[in-house]
Amino acid sequence: MKFGVVVFPGSNCDEDMVYVLQTVMKQNTIKLWHKNTDLEGCTHIVLPGGFSYGDYLRSGAIAKFSPIMQSVINHANSGGFLFGVCNGFQILCETGLLQGALLHNNTRKFICKNVYIKSQTTNSLITSKIPENRSLKIPIAHGEGKYFSDAQTMKKLNQNNQILFRYCDVNGNITDEANPNGAIENIAGICNESRNVFGMMPHPERASDKELFNEDGKFLFESILENN
Repeated sequence: MKFGVVVFPGSNCDEDMVYVLQTVMKQNTIKLWHKNTDLEGCTHIVLPGGFSYGDYLRSGAIAKFSPIMQSVINHANSGGFLFGVCNGFQILCETGLLQGALLHNNTRKFICKNVYIKSQTTNSLITSKIPENRSLKIPIAHGEGKYFSDAQTMKKLNQNNQILFRYCDVNGNITDEANPNGAIENIAGICNESRNVFGMMPHPERASDKELFNEDGKFLFESILENN
């Protein structure tokens, strides 16, 4: 198992992700520069958060054209593990590897705070170790985090059990008040139909170290390791 964290101009969560994977989870982890095309034998690819290319046009709209992305897309289409967090989720939607889009928050403001999310399935490589009915405290930091898709796509996501996380309150109640950005059906993360591509707006890598007094995000990384 070898993790590769892709670094774009404007990525600012790459170091956080590498730290958690390499230091906390003790995994072989390297950075992959966006101008390269070689995934260097990595079995698990991560697209970190940040503001790739300054979020010009739309978040993730330019990053999808980076040279490395064709290799990343081929990796995913061949069944390889691919995980996008925040800006990484936006990039995955821009490439079409995940359905839907991330729109401006309802407030039209950047939001940076702790929120609560609840896993909607244990049938995924990143949620299998999350305790049932446990609400996880995970930070968000985004201006375009409002997940949206059409009715047909929503029906498919629900039918295929592709919704990974929904925003909730501290007690696990999925309510409008617990929705920080106006995401449809409180969606905070989804996967593809083949269940090898995953995207979420909250940052589990920012909640995986005892020094931060929050290790809720470790459940996701433990799930990844147990399933491979």
